[in-house]
Amino acid sequence: MNAQTYTFNPDHCAPPGDLIQEYLDELDISARELARRCGRSGKLMSEIIAGKAPIEPETALQLERVLDVSASVWIAMEANYQLHTARQSEHQSMAASYDWAKLFPLKELAERECLKKVSDKSAQVEELLIFFGVGTVKACEEKIDELLQVDFRTTEKFSADRLALASWLRIGERRATSIETDTYDRDAFVKKLGELRGLTRMRLQEVLPAVEAQCAKAGVAFVLEKALPKTRASGASRWLSPRKALIQQSARHLTGDHFWFTFFHECAHLLLHSRKEIFIDVEKGAGSATPLQEMEANTWASEFLIPSADMREFQKSFSGDEDEVTDFAGRLGIAPGIVVGQLQHSGFVPHHRLNSLKERLEWK
Repeated sequence: MNAQTYTFNPDHCAPPGDLIQEYLDELDISARELARRCGRSGKLMSEIIAGKAPIEPETALQLERVLDVSASVWIAMEANYQLHTARQSEHQSMAASYDWAKLFPLKELAERECLKKVSDKSAQVEELLIFFGVGTVKACEEKIDELLQVDFRTTEKFSADRLALASWLRIGERRATSIETDTYDRDAFVKKLGELRGLTRMRLQEVLPAVEAQCAKAGVAFVLEKALPKTRASGASRWLSPRKALIQQSARHLTGDHFWFTFFHECAHLLLHSRKEIFIDVEKGAGSATPLQEMEANTWASEFLIPSADMREFQKSFSGDEDEVTDFAGRLGIAPGIVVGQLQHSGFVPHHRLNSLKERLEWK
């Protein structure tokens, strides 16, 4: 949820020079006389009164002695005026960036309470910058490039699908910061994955808390976040720091076998590949990994779930009966749907066969 600090932001703020002028009128002295008493130039004092020059700390101390108004009052008034002026300028520049902001899935992000959908153009741009944790539109574009990695830069730089994908990744990044994890330990992570492999036989809704908890104990934050429209993302993995990694999934196909294979595929990226990269897996087209990295992650996940030697032996005698799949899965200690998914992916059985053995998922 987007954390928002509510403050009073008036649409007008008088420069401290207005108050100085009131004192001059009351004392019936000129700006030049005030400048003489403060030891400043007449030109500078005139510019301060007109709001064209700021009150520096030294000048504030001098005004304190001459007008008997605390220097902290002058400094505070100057700071408020400068902030107000900067805010007004920012408001105009952000409003000019509204067409850029409209390319993001603002409605969906608001529905997920990641930001507020507001009518004011400038405020909407500001909401988006807060969501991405940046201060300017330029910094936001750089953050998006960072999230999407180099392979995605071959497409249109600010297309809606790219920005939706960056938004989905940012949701995972934000959620991961609130997940407490131990320091990453590779051996502990592999051990936890062995334990999680056995949980594939249970309903996913029941074991999700265990997936999150076991990953956290090994230094990996796990986030399940429904894909935003146009993202086509099934999973992503990255390092948030040398001590903490993130696995993010979308459960796009809404089947248990796809969820688990994607999970172990992302785990493989963390175990096998560079910590400097963000690995993004999408349904169609190239993700951010190289073909070799994708092959290595797929092979690792396949072997971890079903050793290839066992699968080849099973296929020799498999007649297509559901009970054979169930028995084989039982011997391996995994869900039958995972076996079906592997058989379908390899083309050994058609994609319309044995789907009754797959666990069906739904978003609530």
